[in-house]
Amino acid sequence: MNIAFAEISLAKPGALAVLVTEGTTLRGVAADLDDKLGGALKRAVKAAGFTGKSGSILEVVGPQGVSASRVLLAGLGKSGEVSAAGLEKAGGELVGRISKASEASLSIILDGISAPKLTAAEAAARVAFGARLRSYRFDKYKTKKKEDGKKTELKSITVMTRAAAAARKDYGTLSKVADGMALARDLVNEPPNVLFPGEFARRTRALSKLGVKVEVLGEAAMKKLGMGSLLGVGYGSQHESQLVVMRWMGGKPGEKPVAFVGKGVCFDTGGISLKPGAGMEDMKGDMGGAACVTGLMHTLAARKAKVNAIGVIGLVENMPDGKAQRPGDIVTSMSGQTIEIINTDAEGRLVLADALWYTQSRFKPKFMIDLATLTGAIMIALGKEYAGLFSNDDKLSKQLTEAGEAEGEKVWRMPMGAAYDKMIDSRFADMKNVGGRDGGSITAAQFLQRFVNKLPWAHLDIAGTAMASPQTATNQSWGSGWGVRLLNRLVADHYEK
Repeated sequence: MNIAFAEISLAKPGALAVLVTEGTTLRGVAADLDDKLGGALKRAVKAAGFTGKSGSILEVVGPQGVSASRVLLAGLGKSGEVSAAGLEKAGGELVGRISKASEASLSIILDGISAPKLTAAEAAARVAFGARLRSYRFDKYKTKKKEDGKKTELKSITVMTRAAAAARKDYGTLSKVADGMALARDLVNEPPNVLFPGEFARRTRALSKLGVKVEVLGEAAMKKLGMGSLLGVGYGSQHESQLVVMRWMGGKPGEKPVAFVGKGVCFDTGGISLKPGAGMEDMKGDMGGAACVTGLMHTLAARKAKVNAIGVIGLVENMPDGKAQRPGDIVTSMSGQTIEIINTDAEGRLVLADALWYTQSRFKPKFMIDLATLTGAIMIALGKEYAGLFSNDDKLSKQLTEAGEAEGEKVWRMPMGAAYDKMIDSRFADMKNVGGRDGGSITAAQFLQRFVNKLPWAHLDIAGTAMASPQTATNQSWGSGWGVRLLNRLVADHYEK
């Protein structure tokens, strides 16, 4: 889809939308448009009881007096309270409405709207960003289209503003975030017979075109490093496990990097501790953390972020087989710590254990953040609106919380402590991979912390937000791409020089 910016004009064909704040009085461009329509907008506003509340849309089809085939008013809420999220929502809602109609183009006018902390250009860029996110579709495997009579698809969006040139520049950065999110969504949505560990690793190599150095470690290399924890998960699969290291060196030479680690279980049957069959198809998305890290590295490189960043993803497939890991097995991690396997369906933490240890040992970063669709328990605690945040560092936690609020990808800090840590002590090894039903998300985080040392670290449990997350105005996809914009914002606000 083509997204452009232009000066304000009422002469554009196709669908024409004007963003308005709450109130029954049409002002500015909306009033000018109503004059051309002979008062049709005022009549429609009165008849429909339209007030401009956030998310509301009023539509007039086949208007006379303008070139547009349909005219829409999109509400932003109260004047002076317009936010970036609200502007994105409006862009997304409009794309959703027009995509159901037979329109090839949509023009959105933003004029005279005051948004705290945003310039006119930034506001216009956010509208375009929301429209772009909503336009995402994953239908590459559909060979037949529904016979719904639709002859035309939405192909172009023009955001019209008096700050078109500056908006075009601001959107240039946001479009790189959208690209990273689209990549993450694609990866989560791919079927598991297509996106197995080797294919996922192959796709990360495309980042080299952006200047990312990509290194892939196979099972032989990981065995030499002593990664018994990660390797044990993939013993039952015909597909070889992989560890992918992505490096973007956009900061000062020699400066410590920031590091992001992702769980990449390309399909999770639960292994010998087999999951119930119902809903198991969703386990193709158990690599949502790795998808986010890959999308983030794409975004950082594409926008030439002035930071040194490391992305590490552990890619495995957890299958039941005669060679598969069993409950009762004891494995030795890269750290030298031993782990008793109580449940083979608690596999993501085993992958992350070695990936985290490898990352901190090799790169000695400023901090590490891992992302994982780790526990169903986090959805019991937080639903699908927040990701669970676990951390050993108050500063990093505060930064993540603020970035999440700013970008609409919210996190909620959960407790950790010695009492929870004791729950994963084992009779036969240094630890066991589950600590019982109570506090399952917390004991999983305690497990990961044993592979972090004193480095500032945060764990994001994204089981409820990365896949099958609530559909919103800017996301109708099963895979949400959650985390890319959050972590990009964290880097941009605090770690770029």
